[in-house]
Amino acid sequence: MAVSAAMRAIVGQCELAAPHTVSVLLRGESGTGKEVLARFIHSCSDRAAAPFIAVNCAALPDALIESELFGHEQGAFTGAVQRHIGRFERASGGTLFLDEVAELPISVQAKLLRALQERIVERVGGREAIGVDVRVISATHRPIEQMLDNGAFRSDLYYRLNVFPIAIPALRERPEDIPELTRRKLTQMCERMGREVPRVSRNALRTLCAAPWPGNVRELENLLERALILNRGDELVLPAPLFAERQPPPAPAASKGVVSLDAALRAAVEAALRASRGKLYGVDGAAALLGVKPSTLQAKMTKLGIDRNTFT
Repeated sequence: MAVSAAMRAIVGQCELAAPHTVSVLLRGESGTGKEVLARFIHSCSDRAAAPFIAVNCAALPDALIESELFGHEQGAFTGAVQRHIGRFERASGGTLFLDEVAELPISVQAKLLRALQERIVERVGGREAIGVDVRVISATHRPIEQMLDNGAFRSDLYYRLNVFPIAIPALRERPEDIPELTRRKLTQMCERMGREVPRVSRNALRTLCAAPWPGNVRELENLLERALILNRGDELVLPAPLFAERQPPPAPAASKGVVSLDAALRAAVEAALRASRGKLYGVDGAAALLGVKPSTLQAKMTKLGIDRNTFT
């Protein structure tokens, strides 16, 4: 994995951070291997024998994030038929990996800050303060600094998470790693498929090393798996083209007449909510798409009677 000088430096930073309990913030594009590095830090620490609990903050509905992180008591809300132990408690003594931490709602960010500062959590619907001993590693591909400016991310939480920042370079910036990554990924895939590892020609490696890899290591994995499925020969044959053509979004339909200001505002808000799938916060949230503060957008939605849940 660490052939290039850039990645050797990253691994060195991970090894320096591992023995300590400081919070680590991994920054980098999607698909660069942030969770792999988080697991590496955990494995090099004195917490290696304890749990490593990973949670993708972007994959959880807003209504469930607090319960997933901190747990809930029986009867805390409709459907809470029994006590649920949250990820913080499950990770106690070990490491909690918060992937896409920038997607957390502001309300949950406040509870996360308290958990980091005081090392205690409270389950939803509970009154008991529960002590937790957790090392937090977080990751994001979002420009958090911009989110601080528009109020989408708490600055005090950012400084708590960003004690030891590690910036991971994109795959196109370290092509020296591609041959070794290719061999390792092919070996893993062929073991799962029960077949021999195909030979990789120099021409194929040159092609892989010259590709832009917008999806980074994840996209390299996808391409190699596709190549294995399409060809059963002794030599790896790369699919052509390497990448599916990305179609530009359709142009918006031209207006057919003058509409009222409220109607135009409603159309703009609904279009932004539809594009963001109901998400208000973040650089790809509806507020950012409209160029307004989330609080301003929520006020407009209340006035117009727009329910964002319709678009999730």
